[in-house]
Amino acid sequence: HRVTLSSFRMSATEITVFQYSLYCALTNRYIRENIRWPNSGYDPVVNVSWYDAIAYSNWLSDRMGLRRQYDIDMNKADVNNNYIYDDLKWTVTPLVGSNGYRLPTESEWEYAARGGEKSKGYLYAGGDSLDLVGWYDENSGTRTHFVGGKLPNELGLYDMSGNVWEWCWDWYGDYDNKASTNPQGAEKGDHRVNRGGGWNFEPRFCRAANRSSYGPTGRDNSLGFRLASPLQ
Repeated sequence: HRVTLSSFRMSATEITVFQYSLYCALTNRYIRENIRWPNSGYDPVVNVSWYDAIAYSNWLSDRMGLRRQYDIDMNKADVNNNYIYDDLKWTVTPLVGSNGYRLPTESEWEYAARGGEKSKGYLYAGGDSLDLVGWYDENSGTRTHFVGGKLPNELGLYDMSGNVWEWCWDWYGDYDNKASTNPQGAEKGDHRVNRGGGWNFEPRFCRAANRSSYGPTGRDNSLGFRLASPLQ
């Protein structure tokens, strides 16, 4: 199906432990450190929920003097959230005219992973050999690695295949086969989209076309995020 996207920026790497630790230190939050391997500040942060990523996006916008992307109402349950194990169910509403940071939509994520207008049609983000562009179950040594340690894709983006899965904005659901502009995913659901595969997954899960999902309160040691913003 045809998708048309407005121009946007995408962070070159996944958000790191250093970056997220600063946020936690300045906001009196707790960072859930991974205890399975020595923690490195340059590794992608893991064990963050979708809500964690949303809150970080607004904080970073504030720090950079930008207009927040999200209105977050922690006291109003999201009527579109069907996840029975979600004890938060914040109502998160995108704000019109924001120039701040946000999670990419699934369409934006896939467009960026495939190399955008510079795409060469690779199977993975940056090439047809996953060993050259990503960390996965056969080369990771059962752990995450420094961001940017493999080759980038056509747009200069790193680790969009492997290392860690990445949260997207969208509720997980079936694609609409109609042409669309800036799609936001399903109207409601119980899982948010994850993309990219991770250090403990087989190559097939790291394809640029592969989809997965997780409950918005879920945390995992192979799940992190990167940010997007409008091109203004």
